[in-house]
Amino acid sequence: MPRHVAAVVQLTSTSDVKRNLGMAEDLVRRAARHGATVVATPENTTFLGPHGDKVRLAETLDGPACSLFSRLASELGIHLLLGSFNERATVPDRCHNTSVLFGPDGKRLAVYRKIHLFDVDVSDELRFRESETIAPGSSVVVAETPLGRIGLSICYDLRFGELYRALRREGATWLTVPSAFTLTTGKDHWEPLVRARAIENQCIVLAPAQHGRHDDGGLRQSWGHSAIVDAWGHVVAQASDGPGIALAEIDLSLVDQVRSTMPVDQHRRLP
Repeated sequence: MPRHVAAVVQLTSTSDVKRNLGMAEDLVRRAARHGATVVATPENTTFLGPHGDKVRLAETLDGPACSLFSRLASELGIHLLLGSFNERATVPDRCHNTSVLFGPDGKRLAVYRKIHLFDVDVSDELRFRESETIAPGSSVVVAETPLGRIGLSICYDLRFGELYRALRREGATWLTVPSAFTLTTGKDHWEPLVRARAIENQCIVLAPAQHGRHDDGGLRQSWGHSAIVDAWGHVVAQASDGPGIALAEIDLSLVDQVRSTMPVDQHRRLP
């Protein structure tokens, strides 16, 4: 079974959409020059600024962000995940937090709208209410590709193992988790959760993330540590601090090997 080079892109997105897209494009191109044929960018690739501007700046699936990623995927001949952008919704004063997978021909292979919204009090000073600006999705999404079936998710979804079980039941061998984990939660929970999703579902996990401080009008800092995890749960690549990429050679036969030697799906007793 062939090997593939996968890459996760790490960004420090801000309220400057043009800047964010320019940095994302540069890093995607860099990953492709290193031989990556599967590249994923983080949640909030296009915008991570004041929450009130999300809806105002939201785009359609045919807007500038998706058009750029479609062209990049086609030009570079890669599978390319736009980790997430703010997509216009029919719900008043809301948009979707949407992840889009493009194929090497530039066509959209899958569109996933974030299901679980981040409504938490991280600390006395740091409070998030994603539901104030985001309309949740409701569909489990798996894309059929020559590399295998790719299951999509976004950030806070990572805490809900039942979503990943559903993706595995739909045949996923890859899981994507574009994220913007906070510094507070990320330092303790990011790697354990990413590894757990790989181990329990025996899948490859691509987890591109935001890093650093954003100009969202608050105290928010993102943890970073973008990672690629194999089906045994090993972190096979991880980004350093700041914008950049992490790359790993993926041996798809390891997924089959892990699943055949420890057939947890056959052993499962609960629904």
